[in-house]
Amino acid sequence: MRRRDFLPTLAASAALAQTPQTGAADSKVERKGRLKQCVTRGVFARGTNLEDCSREAARLGCKGFDLIGPADWPTLKKHGLLPTMYPPGPGGNIPDALNRKENHEKLEKAMHAAIDEAAANGVPNIITFSGNRKGMADAEGADNCVAFLDKVKAHAEDKSITICMEYLNSKVNHKDYMFDHIAWGVDVMKRVNSPRVKILYDIYHAQIMDGDIVRNIRDHFQWIGHFHTGGNPGRHEIDDTQELNYRFIAKAIADLGYTGYVAHEYSPAQGRDAIASLNQAMEIFDV
Repeated sequence: MRRRDFLPTLAASAALAQTPQTGAADSKVERKGRLKQCVTRGVFARGTNLEDCSREAARLGCKGFDLIGPADWPTLKKHGLLPTMYPPGPGGNIPDALNRKENHEKLEKAMHAAIDEAAANGVPNIITFSGNRKGMADAEGADNCVAFLDKVKAHAEDKSITICMEYLNSKVNHKDYMFDHIAWGVDVMKRVNSPRVKILYDIYHAQIMDGDIVRNIRDHFQWIGHFHTGGNPGRHEIDDTQELNYRFIAKAIADLGYTGYVAHEYSPAQGRDAIASLNQAMEIFDV
């Protein structure tokens, strides 16, 4: 997980200085609601407990919280937040997942159980991964991923749960990861051809590997089920301290009629106020 220490500073920009701060319980922010935004733990100051994270996320207009496990779902729901993405486990982990046939029997049982649990608790998505290459050809890995997803897609369709395979970079953060280019993932999605098997399009990772973010989102929109954000380089705030025009990206996603969730998954840069940064990120996506 990406984390940075939280160090309040007087050097924050004027825009950040005007945003709601932690503890402003009476300043609930109303969003336009065109895009449903959610968060991950990393956007908060290191050491912040989930209760406080959930309270602030709800106050700032978040709809959900990604990658939080079943034991903590009551905390999210207490604050009106949806567990928007079932955490790693049933779909393997980043280096070891669907592209290895030897994992399929164990993961198939876990995925079926997770689909039922997610459906019973209003969790719309379950994360999964390709796994690392470890010398395997991309074509063989794709075949293996398709074979696994074909086994579980009917159950996901029946329960209205979306299995989301994450697109990650292999250049900076996840060396040897197989699903590191959009074309590979789209090929898998087309072959599985299920409304409940989609790509988790992480914009930070996509920018590192393929760029051309908006064109790729538009061209492959039907295969995308969820988004993550993060500034590049560094995976910090999504403002003008990095190279992407996230406001333009947000408008493009909204204009496509996207009805899923966008989860903020950056880590605040040192010296930034985590709550002010989150409010700013949500303002950028409030299109």
